[in-house]
Amino acid sequence: MVARSTAQCQTDAVAPAAWRAELKTAFTQVDPLLALLGLRRNQFPDLDPTPGPFPLLVPRAFAALMRPGDAQDPLLRQVLPLRCERIAAPECGTDPVGDRAATCTPGLLRKYAGRALLIAHGGCAVHCRYCFRRHFPYAELGAYGPRIATAIAAIRSDTTLHEVILSGGDPLMHSDDALCTLLAQLAAIPHVRRLRLHSRLPVVLPSRLTARLGELLGALHPRPVLVIHANHARELGATAQTGLRALGGRGVTLLNQSVLLRGVNDTADALAQLSERLLDCGVLPYYLHQLDLVQGAAHFAVADRVALDLLAALRTRLPGYLVPRLVREVEGAGYKRPLA
Repeated sequence: MVARSTAQCQTDAVAPAAWRAELKTAFTQVDPLLALLGLRRNQFPDLDPTPGPFPLLVPRAFAALMRPGDAQDPLLRQVLPLRCERIAAPECGTDPVGDRAATCTPGLLRKYAGRALLIAHGGCAVHCRYCFRRHFPYAELGAYGPRIATAIAAIRSDTTLHEVILSGGDPLMHSDDALCTLLAQLAAIPHVRRLRLHSRLPVVLPSRLTARLGELLGALHPRPVLVIHANHARELGATAQTGLRALGGRGVTLLNQSVLLRGVNDTADALAQLSERLLDCGVLPYYLHQLDLVQGAAHFAVADRVALDLLAALRTRLPGYLVPRLVREVEGAGYKRPLA
């Protein structure tokens, strides 16, 4: 794998990032978001205007894709905090996919053969209410520099590792320079043959898809895989489409993973429209996840029998390459379990 050197990454001149300025204007209070949409608190009997340790965070670009006046808007439903999140559900936990048990060094997880997942950044641009890492102890990871150095040393010493997945939080919360430096370090490890980035930013903050980010990812050999996270067709606006297609034009492989969410995408129409819209953006559907049972998200759960019926309906409506794999992540399993 060949990438620009760390020195090149650090010495490139770059203008202040517009996406960072945009993120500073994100909604962090419920009332201004509702006012933008022409909605009132009394339209949401279960609304939690002060959700505590997992606060509201919604970029204005994502809010602009919501339907004004629609209290059931599927994009709004993903981010609006409700009081039911405070109810402890017996089937849910704070570490639903076994991140703690899979931790090798702080922020470096080993779950599957040949692959390691690196918590590259603890921050996100949006707080999705169903997030499986909403209780993750990011504050316990320690200072970024020493932690990443330790993780890279562990990856370098384990020649069975062939793929590194950058996750978070969200790795695209890094500046282009910081991301370039990290990717260059990983690309320099001879046995690492694949780099994968998982990010929600191309969807909720598409201005993050800068031309320089495209140059950075396009300079890696082989090209990296970018897995975005969109749950509904209306999440993919014109800006996201332009940015994603530009990345695809640079040879970056683009995939999407979704979560099956009650009231958001739990109809055959919604899922079919999402797959079609992804193709418009040059992205192929990858996974449709059954909800990770994290405390605070039980109200999003969809029964397995319903999920299977939806998958069967998609197979009758779409070509095979537009039908995502329906899976569940099980703690301790060696792979994501297909539902059959």
